[in-house]
Amino acid sequence: MWQLQTQDFNRRLLEAIDEGLSTLGESSKQAIYFHLEISFHVKKADIPRKIEEFAAAIEKIFGLGANFLEILIMRRLYEKVNGSFEWNEAKDLTFTEYVAAAKRSFLEKTAKAKTEELIDWQRILTEG
Repeated sequence: MWQLQTQDFNRRLLEAIDEGLSTLGESSKQAIYFHLEISFHVKKADIPRKIEEFAAAIEKIFGLGANFLEILIMRRLYEKVNGSFEWNEAKDLTFTEYVAAAKRSFLEKTAKAKTEELIDWQRILTEG
């Protein structure tokens, strides 16, 4: 069950990254993915497993402008996990810490929802 939830989170993370990079234009997005793969050895599909390398590469490519892009991605990710992560804006999280916290929260909440669904089904089956 954890593996499916992790795959779901990774899909949402890649969508958020793709949408964040799309704000730069389609050709720029494709150029960034190409540069990530060639120069930093981070393929698009591997980004969820190599989030620290991705963040470091984005910071090398964009310098201070990386913060703007990371915030865009974090906002998109927050939307994609249905706000299931409580983002304390007063707490200064790095991009990788934010992604890890969002993943942890998403996995915990989806596991809880699945457990509650199973309990409901069990109740229906035993009462029916």
